[in-house]
Amino acid sequence: MATPAKRRARPAAPERDSESDSEPESGDSESEEDEQVDEEVNVEFEAHSISDNDYNGIKKLLQQLFLKAPVNTAELTDILIQQNHVGSVIKQAEIQEDSSDDDDDDDDDEVFGFISFLNLTERKGTQCAEQIKELILSRCEKSCEQHVVEQLDKLLKDDTKPVGLLLSERFINVPPQIALPMHQQLQKELKEAQRTNKPCGKCHYYLLISKTFTEATKNSKKKEGRNRQKEELMFANAEEEFFYENALLKFSYSVQEESDSCLGGRWSFDDVPMKPWRTVMVVPADRMNVIMDKLKDCLSL
Repeated sequence: MATPAKRRARPAAPERDSESDSEPESGDSESEEDEQVDEEVNVEFEAHSISDNDYNGIKKLLQQLFLKAPVNTAELTDILIQQNHVGSVIKQAEIQEDSSDDDDDDDDDEVFGFISFLNLTERKGTQCAEQIKELILSRCEKSCEQHVVEQLDKLLKDDTKPVGLLLSERFINVPPQIALPMHQQLQKELKEAQRTNKPCGKCHYYLLISKTFTEATKNSKKKEGRNRQKEELMFANAEEEFFYENALLKFSYSVQEESDSCLGGRWSFDDVPMKPWRTVMVVPADRMNVIMDKLKDCLSL
């Protein structure tokens, strides 16, 4: 079993709060909309082993990824907790000088992000694993040419070359620098799981389902799926672009009809409205060293 606190992640960049809590003076209704208070809040995060207390936080982040797709996120969360020899959750570091018990009770178990891994081949037959495979195959059929669908179907059915789902989710305000130590630790844990013959052992392929966006003003209907240009996509988790660059197979599908308030945040960049997508990537495991080197180059503080 992993210890409760594995390691300290790198400090996060300042979190910016653009909402003002102050009320406008009487008769000053227009200033309420225009006035903004930019406040920098320094937040330090710690990475911990996944535990039972993290159930609600992990499930919420999984629902943010899958939205209304028919995936049993409760079962998936249970599996990730059971196999806590791999994976971590991000929580706010304890503030020693704050002795308020009430505040500690509210914040201690809040999950700001997590990283984990589900061996889809190993978990064959479980409802959530089968649902995830059905989801991406059905979306692939609608977005891609037939030979791509056949390639994905064959890859998911080949038990001799296991496929693992890489899950890395976090709140929108948590910066990408936190991803480097999380991915590094996960790679160590996967190697140890393989060495000791534990669940989540060796995989030949990594499967990712990434939250991506395009400008809503652009007409991109003809560029769905495999033909979507990389430069049009913006990744909610910026580091996942490196996985995209090394993917053997990739396609995108729209989730605009499924998106609602559970996305948590105003999805716009520089006041440009964004259209939400999910981008599926299959990355050969032997490309992970290249990707990790890219992460180190771009995300090291």
